[in-house]
Amino acid sequence: MKGLFIFIGIAILLVGAFFVIGGGITGNAVGTASAQVTMYKSPTCGCCVGHGGYLERVGFDVNTIADDGTLAKVKDEFGIPANMRSCHTAVIGDYFVEGHIPIEVIEKLLAEKPDIDGIALPGMPSGSPGMPGVKRGDWVIYAIKDGQVIREFVRV
Repeated sequence: MKGLFIFIGIAILLVGAFFVIGGGITGNAVGTASAQVTMYKSPTCGCCVGHGGYLERVGFDVNTIADDGTLAKVKDEFGIPANMRSCHTAVIGDYFVEGHIPIEVIEKLLAEKPDIDGIALPGMPSGSPGMPGVKRGDWVIYAIKDGQVIREFVRV
């Protein structure tokens, strides 16, 4: 019986070490613990802070720029259509990530490297990362290129 308890204890330690060292089941930022994110947000937006914290918890290094004047310019510069905008815009690698997009979608973007400018989850859907409330229905994330929505990227 004592041997069984020792075996279970070792198994628990190994599983714990996997999560601490390996970043859990989903990994962290597609295996790059220091992936850089620049997040542009309004100085008064709390849900943007929530999404930035969410990205940091999964392994991204987030640099936040809180400036109302910069935010609109960034959205215009990336060609994010007005109906696709959210409260913040993040730049990750060669892509923009508009809004409260879950990590699994960002990981898909970075792993697949599609020929697009970025992805957008319009508005501020309830229950999305950084937003309070419960999820109500699917979140539709769109692929954007040259200022146009070209297709649905994923539905979560």
